[in-house]
Amino acid sequence: MLNVPEKSQTGRRVMTVLVVAVALILQVSVANRLPTPGGVQPDLVLLAVVALALVSGSMTGMVTGFLAGLAADIVPPADHTLGRYALVYCLIGYLCGIASAEMDRQSVVPFFAVAAGALAGAVLYAATGMILGDPRAEWGTVSRMVPLQVVYDVVASPFVVWAVLRVTRRFERGDRARGDRFSVPAARYRAMSGRSGSL
Repeated sequence: MLNVPEKSQTGRRVMTVLVVAVALILQVSVANRLPTPGGVQPDLVLLAVVALALVSGSMTGMVTGFLAGLAADIVPPADHTLGRYALVYCLIGYLCGIASAEMDRQSVVPFFAVAAGALAGAVLYAATGMILGDPRAEWGTVSRMVPLQVVYDVVASPFVVWAVLRVTRRFERGDRARGDRFSVPAARYRAMSGRSGSL
Protein backbone atom coordinates (compact mmCIF):
# COMPACT_ATOMS: atom_id res chain seq x y z
CA MET A 1 0.00 0.00 0.00
CA LEU A 2 2.92 2.30 0.60
CA ASN A 3 3.96 2.03 -3.05
CA VAL A 4 0.69 3.40 -4.43
CA PRO A 5 1.80 7.08 -4.52
CA GLU A 6 5.09 6.13 -6.19
CA LYS A 7 3.27 4.10 -8.84
CA SER A 8 0.88 6.99 -9.42
CA GLN A 9 3.73 9.48 -9.84
CA THR A 10 5.56 7.12 -12.19
CA GLY A 11 2.40 6.66 -14.24
CA ARG A 12 1.92 10.42 -14.48
CA ARG A 13 5.50 10.91 -15.64
CA VAL A 14 5.13 8.20 -18.27
CA MET A 15 1.84 9.74 -19.40
CA THR A 16 3.48 13.18 -19.67
CA VAL A 17 6.38 11.82 -21.73
CA LEU A 18 3.98 9.98 -24.04
CA VAL A 19 1.80 13.07 -24.56
CA VAL A 20 4.82 15.20 -25.46
CA ALA A 21 6.28 12.47 -27.70
CA VAL A 22 3.00 12.05 -29.59
CA ALA A 23 2.65 15.82 -29.97
CA LEU A 24 6.21 16.08 -31.30
CA ILE A 25 5.69 13.24 -33.78
CA LEU A 26 2.41 14.74 -35.01
CA GLN A 27 4.08 18.15 -35.28
CA VAL A 28 6.89 16.87 -37.47
CA SER A 29 4.95 14.35 -39.55
CA VAL A 30 1.55 16.05 -39.90
CA ALA A 31 1.30 19.66 -38.75
CA ASN A 32 4.51 20.86 -40.44
CA ARG A 33 3.31 19.39 -43.74
CA LEU A 34 -0.09 21.09 -43.76
CA PRO A 35 -0.48 23.50 -46.70
CA THR A 36 -1.84 26.29 -44.51
CA PRO A 37 -2.12 29.87 -45.77
CA GLY A 38 0.79 32.04 -44.72
CA GLY A 39 3.20 29.14 -44.34
CA VAL A 40 2.49 28.88 -40.58
CA GLN A 41 1.47 25.69 -38.82
CA PRO A 42 -0.16 25.07 -35.43
CA ASP A 43 2.32 24.39 -32.63
CA LEU A 44 1.04 21.10 -31.20
CA VAL A 45 3.98 20.73 -28.81
CA LEU A 46 3.31 24.12 -27.24
CA LEU A 47 -0.37 23.27 -26.89
CA ALA A 48 0.49 19.98 -25.20
CA VAL A 49 2.85 21.75 -22.77
CA VAL A 50 0.19 24.33 -21.89
CA ALA A 51 -2.48 21.67 -21.35
CA LEU A 52 -0.18 19.54 -19.18
CA ALA A 53 0.83 22.59 -17.14
CA LEU A 54 -2.81 23.49 -16.52
CA VAL A 55 -3.48 19.96 -15.33
CA SER A 56 -0.33 19.30 -13.28
CA GLY A 57 0.92 22.65 -11.98
CA SER A 58 3.86 25.00 -12.43
CA MET A 59 6.74 22.64 -11.62
CA THR A 60 5.53 19.96 -14.03
CA GLY A 61 4.76 22.64 -16.59
CA MET A 62 8.22 24.15 -16.32
CA VAL A 63 10.11 20.84 -16.51
CA THR A 64 7.86 19.48 -19.26
CA GLY A 65 8.17 22.71 -21.21
CA PHE A 66 11.96 22.71 -20.99
CA LEU A 67 12.33 19.07 -22.08
CA ALA A 68 9.71 19.34 -24.82
CA GLY A 69 11.30 22.55 -26.08
CA LEU A 70 14.75 20.97 -26.07
CA ALA A 71 13.39 18.07 -28.11
CA ALA A 72 11.76 20.52 -30.54
CA ASP A 73 15.09 22.36 -30.82
CA ILE A 74 16.91 19.17 -31.80
CA VAL A 75 14.40 17.27 -33.94
CA PRO A 76 14.68 18.12 -37.67
CA PRO A 77 13.94 20.44 -39.29
CA ALA A 78 15.64 22.49 -36.54
CA ASP A 79 16.77 25.69 -38.27
CA HIS A 80 17.07 28.05 -35.31
CA THR A 81 19.33 28.71 -32.33
CA LEU A 82 19.44 25.76 -29.94
CA GLY A 83 17.50 26.49 -26.78
CA ARG A 84 14.90 28.94 -28.09
CA TYR A 85 11.99 26.54 -27.83
CA ALA A 86 13.32 25.20 -24.51
CA LEU A 87 13.31 28.72 -23.02
CA VAL A 88 9.91 29.69 -24.43
CA TYR A 89 8.12 26.45 -23.54
CA CYS A 90 9.68 26.44 -20.06
CA LEU A 91 8.38 29.94 -19.33
CA ILE A 92 4.95 29.23 -20.80
CA GLY A 93 4.68 25.95 -18.88
CA TYR A 94 5.54 27.70 -15.63
CA LEU A 95 3.09 30.58 -16.15
CA CYS A 96 0.24 28.31 -17.20
CA GLY A 97 1.01 26.01 -14.27
CA ILE A 98 0.56 28.93 -11.87
CA ALA A 99 -2.91 29.48 -13.33
CA SER A 100 -3.83 25.80 -12.89
CA ALA A 101 -5.01 26.34 -9.30
CA GLU A 102 -7.85 28.55 -10.55
CA MET A 103 -8.86 26.25 -13.38
CA ASP A 104 -12.20 24.48 -13.48
CA ARG A 105 -11.68 21.48 -15.73
CA GLN A 106 -15.39 21.17 -16.42
CA SER A 107 -15.67 24.65 -17.96
CA VAL A 108 -14.24 26.39 -21.01
CA VAL A 109 -11.47 27.98 -18.94
CA PRO A 110 -8.79 25.50 -20.15
CA PHE A 111 -9.47 26.41 -23.77
CA PHE A 112 -9.08 30.13 -23.12
CA ALA A 113 -5.94 29.45 -21.09
CA VAL A 114 -4.45 27.42 -23.93
CA ALA A 115 -5.28 30.22 -26.38
CA ALA A 116 -3.54 32.73 -24.09
CA GLY A 117 -0.56 30.40 -23.76
CA ALA A 118 -0.37 30.01 -27.53
CA LEU A 119 -0.36 33.80 -27.97
CA ALA A 120 2.33 34.26 -25.31
CA GLY A 121 4.43 31.46 -26.80
CA ALA A 122 4.30 32.90 -30.32
CA VAL A 123 5.22 36.38 -29.06
CA LEU A 124 8.06 35.09 -26.87
CA TYR A 125 9.50 32.99 -29.68
CA ALA A 126 9.43 35.97 -32.02
CA ALA A 127 10.97 38.21 -29.35
CA THR A 128 13.85 35.81 -28.73
CA GLY A 129 14.44 35.67 -32.47
CA MET A 130 14.70 39.45 -32.61
CA ILE A 131 17.12 39.49 -29.67
CA LEU A 132 19.30 36.79 -31.23
CA GLY A 133 19.30 38.53 -34.61
CA ASP A 134 17.33 35.92 -36.53
CA PRO A 135 16.72 37.47 -39.99
CA ARG A 136 13.31 35.80 -40.14
CA ALA A 137 12.28 37.63 -36.96
CA GLU A 138 12.01 41.05 -38.57
CA TRP A 139 9.07 43.16 -37.45
CA GLY A 140 7.26 42.91 -40.78
CA THR A 141 7.47 39.12 -40.81
CA VAL A 142 6.59 38.78 -37.14
CA SER A 143 3.56 41.07 -37.35
CA ARG A 144 2.24 38.97 -40.22
CA MET A 145 3.00 35.49 -38.86
CA VAL A 146 2.18 35.80 -35.16
CA PRO A 147 -1.57 36.43 -35.67
CA LEU A 148 -1.76 33.46 -38.04
CA GLN A 149 0.15 31.30 -35.57
CA VAL A 150 -2.26 32.20 -32.78
CA VAL A 151 -5.31 31.52 -34.97
CA TYR A 152 -4.04 28.09 -35.98
CA ASP A 153 -3.12 27.25 -32.38
CA VAL A 154 -6.57 28.29 -31.16
CA VAL A 155 -8.22 26.14 -33.84
CA ALA A 156 -6.10 23.13 -32.84
CA SER A 157 -6.32 23.71 -29.08
CA PRO A 158 -9.71 22.01 -28.41
CA PHE A 159 -8.42 18.72 -29.80
CA VAL A 160 -5.16 18.85 -27.82
CA VAL A 161 -6.84 19.97 -24.58
CA TRP A 162 -9.55 17.32 -24.91
CA ALA A 163 -6.94 14.59 -25.45
CA VAL A 164 -4.77 15.67 -22.51
CA LEU A 165 -7.71 16.06 -20.13
CA ARG A 166 -9.09 12.68 -21.14
CA VAL A 167 -5.77 10.94 -20.53
CA THR A 168 -5.11 12.62 -17.18
CA ARG A 169 -8.65 11.96 -15.90
CA ARG A 170 -7.86 8.24 -15.86
CA PHE A 171 -5.09 8.85 -13.34
CA GLU A 172 -7.36 11.05 -11.23
CA ARG A 173 -10.06 8.37 -11.16
CA GLY A 174 -7.47 5.78 -10.24
CA ASP A 175 -6.08 7.95 -7.44
CA ARG A 176 -9.56 8.60 -6.06
CA ALA A 177 -10.45 4.89 -6.20
CA ARG A 178 -7.25 3.92 -4.41
CA GLY A 179 -7.76 6.66 -1.85
CA ASP A 180 -11.34 5.51 -1.16
CA ARG A 181 -10.26 1.90 -0.93
CA PHE A 182 -7.54 2.44 1.68
CA SER A 183 -9.02 5.36 3.63
CA VAL A 184 -10.65 4.76 7.00
CA PRO A 185 -13.17 7.23 8.45
CA ALA A 186 -11.91 9.06 11.51
CA ALA A 187 -14.63 7.72 13.86
CA ARG A 188 -14.04 4.15 12.75
CA TYR A 189 -10.29 4.56 13.08
CA ARG A 190 -10.66 5.84 16.66
CA ALA A 191 -12.97 2.92 17.51
CA MET A 192 -10.52 0.40 16.00
CA SER A 193 -7.57 1.89 17.82
CA GLY A 194 -9.33 2.04 21.20
CA ARG A 195 -9.45 5.85 21.23
CA SER A 196 -13.21 6.23 20.90
CA GLY A 197 -13.45 8.51 23.92
CA SER A 198 -15.37 6.03 26.15
CA LEU A 199 -12.92 4.23 28.40
